[in-house]
Amino acid sequence: MVYRVTGELFFASSNDLVGRFHYTTDPDKVVIDLSAAHIWDASSVAALDAIETKYAQRGKTVEITGLNEPSARIHKTLSGELTGSH
Repeated sequence: MVYRVTGELFFASSNDLVGRFHYTTDPDKVVIDLSAAHIWDASSVAALDAIETKYAQRGKTVEITGLNEPSARIHKTLSGELTGSH
């Protein structure tokens, strides 16, 4: 299953992003393609972490692909470092 995310990811869109996935019915491997998206802040990274956690709780894996350089930098710096309410 490949989810293609488009647009700007920031605090106002991060909660909505978490609710867009079908955690229970998706296959064991999920790809989130962010090649048409941009991560702006920590809340977006926290949302992606929450998505990965929700899949992991069901024994599923997530691969995040397509990050542009600035998005990859913020994701690498903050992923796993944040706790949120997602």
